Amino acid sequence: MRHAILITAALSAIVSTACSSEQGYNTGQAWQRNQCEKLPSMQDRERCVSQSNASYDNYKRETDKR
Repeated sequence: MRHAILITAALSAIVSTACSSEQGYNTGQAWQRNQCEKLPSMQDRERCVSQSNASYDNYKRETDKR
C-alpha cells in the first residue's frame, strides 16, 4: 500500500511539472500495465492490459466527445 501511495505521488509530480498531456497519459498507462500484472487471474490481467494499451489519440478523441 505504501508503494502505491509513493508511486501515485511521484506520478502526480511528474505530470504536473511541464510534461505534455501525451507524456502524462503514457506514464499513467505504463503504471496501469504494471498494476495489471499484480492481478491474480490471467483473464483479468489480459483485460486490464488490453484496456491500458489504448493509444493517446483514441483517448483524446473519446475525451473530446464529452
